[in-house]
Amino acid sequence: MSWNNPLTGTSPAGCYAAVVLATYLPSAFALSLGFLALLPGVRNNPSVLVTFLGAAVVFVLWNTLLLRPGRKLNLEIALRKQHYIQACAQGTVLLYWGWYWPPVYASLHLVLAQLLFAYAFDMLLCWSRRDTYVLGFAPFPIIFSINLFLWFKPDWFYLQFAIVALGIVAREFIRWNKDGRSAHIFNPSSFPLAVAAAVLLATGKTDLTWGPEIATTQFFPPHIYLVLFLVGLPGQFLFGVTLMTMSAVLTTYAFGLIYYATSGIYFFYDSYIPIAVFLGMHLLFTDPSTSPQTEAGRVIFGVLYGLSTVALYQVLGMAGMPTFYDKLLQVPILNLSIKAIDRLCAWSRDVRVLNRRRHLAFMSVWVIAFAVMSAMQGVGDAHPGQWLPFWRQACDDGRPYACPYLADLQFDYCSDGSGWACNEAGLQHIALANSGEDLRRTDPAGAADPFRYGCDLGFRAACRNLSTLTDSGELVGASPSLKDYAIVLKGSKREVRDRNPASLYTLACNQGWPDACELAILSGLTVRP
Repeated sequence: MSWNNPLTGTSPAGCYAAVVLATYLPSAFALSLGFLALLPGVRNNPSVLVTFLGAAVVFVLWNTLLLRPGRKLNLEIALRKQHYIQACAQGTVLLYWGWYWPPVYASLHLVLAQLLFAYAFDMLLCWSRRDTYVLGFAPFPIIFSINLFLWFKPDWFYLQFAIVALGIVAREFIRWNKDGRSAHIFNPSSFPLAVAAAVLLATGKTDLTWGPEIATTQFFPPHIYLVLFLVGLPGQFLFGVTLMTMSAVLTTYAFGLIYYATSGIYFFYDSYIPIAVFLGMHLLFTDPSTSPQTEAGRVIFGVLYGLSTVALYQVLGMAGMPTFYDKLLQVPILNLSIKAIDRLCAWSRDVRVLNRRRHLAFMSVWVIAFAVMSAMQGVGDAHPGQWLPFWRQACDDGRPYACPYLADLQFDYCSDGSGWACNEAGLQHIALANSGEDLRRTDPAGAADPFRYGCDLGFRAACRNLSTLTDSGELVGASPSLKDYAIVLKGSKREVRDRNPASLYTLACNQGWPDACELAILSGLTVRP
């Protein structure tokens, strides 16, 4: 085996050591994966333990089989910007998200295991087909991207290794001729994500993953839209993908504005663009290697991603399926379309020859557009669709889907420990059963569960309504307590930590809770705008 590094020279002894190291590098990754089995989080779960040790053994055997006499294997080093710039952006998002959702940090050893798996598998697969493997940061963006969108639960963690392997296999085998050279067709992270999404939808096994929790908790960190916007800028500048991100975001936002103007509610309920979709528009479908190479083509590519996300969200929702797959399923289809898009847009300037001034011009437009969207609450932490008063008013106004969604919100807050929300969820359940608007709530007796839970939480109105269900008396509502406000004011964020009455009443008043404004005034508190 030979070690090729054009950047440095080495002595014969150093070269020999490098050769030995490179020869057994896949086994080194495999053994490192095996050593992770010593961690309590791995050792205490039989499924994860078998997965780690099984993969390690397979890789060591595979490595041994490749080292047959007379074969000369080469290892080259190539550190490509598109790999480490993308990895830095994705890693930043993972760490920032994990600061506000602890399971991310608790799973970092599983991310490391996937990296070790990816390096060993990629190297061995390459050496099984040819003599040279290019060592760099390529596995990092694959692993980080996959883990930003989908994790399998520990008992099914072997499927996480399976989708990593699928992405690498697809990159190696599913190729076409592009501008006179062989190139992979599919983004190596979005392709396995799309396949996994399709299989999980077809089998109804989304519960094997943390997918819904991922899509929800990525909104927990403050100013997360701004963070995603900023971490995406270096890649947009270096690789000319600004037009893709900008057109995808603006298309989805424009659709949301039109939908709100015609229906009075928000299409995605608590945002114009869900945070997980916004993430996909920055760090998933924007791989320059699997995107159109013309300016107009990249605009079309972004528009198609935005519109397809909207369409998939609607279709999945109508079918009663998890909607968070809306940003994953379409990317391979879009990858297949790039040649046709470029032929259609052959008249436009080739992105590969754009100068930095042109990149900066597009980025400047995008910065202005993002600033305007932020000022208009199109993106950010303060979107009114995440708060109960908006949906109470929309329900009172008879807006479509508003009352069922309001009931869902109330039940969620009930599950979080708000007795007031339990009582409201029970009342809303009865109203929906009587109106027939929600096929999930057709029996008024189903209100007993939220009333009972609210009573257990000490909310007196819920106890009274639970008794009233049996004797057909009058149902009653009541105002939230300070404890309830700390839960229901969070919107789509985490529970409010500041329990100071002045802060809670001020926040409630600003969100549109009229009782809170009155209580603040009666209590002599200053309601801050």
